[in-house]
Amino acid sequence: MNIYVSHLSWGTTSEKLQDLFAQYGEVDSANVITDKMTGRSRGFGFVEMPNDSEAQAAIEALNETNFEGQTINVNVARPKEDHSSDRGRGGFGGGNRGGYDRNRY
Repeated sequence: MNIYVSHLSWGTTSEKLQDLFAQYGEVDSANVITDKMTGRSRGFGFVEMPNDSEAQAAIEALNETNFEGQTINVNVARPKEDHSSDRGRGGFGGGNRGGYDRNRY
């Protein structure tokens, strides 16, 4: 099961996140998401646990608890939305582009 964890402390590392969830069972991976430019934590991460019942126990036990000075939110991760249907639509808005209004004068 893939688990989403938000409101992490800026100092939380992937290792600390893995240790937290390992109390509830086997952890395949734990990843704190970082900003590509600065390398600083973005305040959320993902944990993968192979056993669904252990993962559910971790979610129930850890959601809205204090971890490293922050009250964290822990939920089942939703699949990433597919935005492929948006391709080909331009992406630059449309309609009125501003400028001189001929009808105004």
